[in-house]
Amino acid sequence: MFASTIVSWFGECGRDLPWRHTKDAYAIWLSEVILQQTRIVQGQAYWERMMERWPSVEALAAASEDEVLRMWQGLGYYSRARNLHEAARQVVAMGRFPDSLKGIKALKGVGDYTAAAIACFAFGVPAAVVDGNVYRVLARYFDIDVPINSSQGKRVFAELAQSLLPQSEAVAYNQGIMDFGAMVCTPMAPRCAECPLMVSCAAFRSGRVDVLPVKLKTVKVRERHLAYVFVRCWERGDGVPMTAIHRRSKGDIWQGLWEPFNASVADERASSPEEIAQMLYSKCSEVDGAEVLLRQGEGLSADMDSPAGKCNSKLPVLRFLAKGVKHVLTHRILLVDFYVLDVTSRPALPDGYVWVSEEELERYAMPKVIVKYVPRISD
Repeated sequence: MFASTIVSWFGECGRDLPWRHTKDAYAIWLSEVILQQTRIVQGQAYWERMMERWPSVEALAAASEDEVLRMWQGLGYYSRARNLHEAARQVVAMGRFPDSLKGIKALKGVGDYTAAAIACFAFGVPAAVVDGNVYRVLARYFDIDVPINSSQGKRVFAELAQSLLPQSEAVAYNQGIMDFGAMVCTPMAPRCAECPLMVSCAAFRSGRVDVLPVKLKTVKVRERHLAYVFVRCWERGDGVPMTAIHRRSKGDIWQGLWEPFNASVADERASSPEEIAQMLYSKCSEVDGAEVLLRQGEGLSADMDSPAGKCNSKLPVLRFLAKGVKHVLTHRILLVDFYVLDVTSRPALPDGYVWVSEEELERYAMPKVIVKYVPRISD
């Protein structure tokens, strides 16, 4: 009854999504990767743009990592884009897209859920998908309180999902139960009164809908403070400044993305304006020891003994752009301060920085929180 009800409901109420009209494994895989941690409305627009830009796995594999990261900009979780790109090259090296669960799971960044989705939707393999929506529907309908993010929970739900899968209607069932969880059995305010499974739902009968599924507490969310300086050089004389950026290295957030001068301090607190001015004066001083000046404004102080603390109308000038900009990651909240330093000749920056005209900045993939402030550096 459960499976047949889901399939019947899906036939009447399921979402009409473009990747559901194809058996192309590449198109389906791309949609699944994009929709991890992304709402469908936002994800569909990215899927359409990427399919237009790279209509085949061969086209994606031939792209540069910078191009892929730039196209991905705004979706977050950039490891997905890097894994997608690497996996595309794996597929090209194989000569074809793998069509078995084992083969698909061998691709970079592909886990149990994504492998089952591709195998089922592209190749008709009767494999049950288990995502957040499926966990929620099954936990409530069968009143299961085993934590869904525990090893036992993952095993219990995977086995249950597979046992419920109707072999001849695997695609409709898998797509249906995910849509059902997204549209009816929602995390907050589930639409129980409209649910065709209400009468037989164990959690509804026991009054436990609001407490299921159970999830173990995860890592405590921490705050991290960052400070960035857009260093702009006006030496060309054409009214278009050059801005210094560099690519972030491995071992931290935003691997492979570009950023302006990072003036953050090691203990994860925000550098003060005075510290930033001192840093710029000592590490990024202009030729002939020109002064780095600190313009007074909100949060800024010019009460300093060093040349960095002197204020007048000449360049170079360090000016405040924004303070404490909040950006939420999975286990961390970033609070970011932004500054702009205008100079007349290129300072000696650390290794790895390149100078780019402001007209070309949009060609470089940067974290969303930084992209938001690029248009404001000329204010």
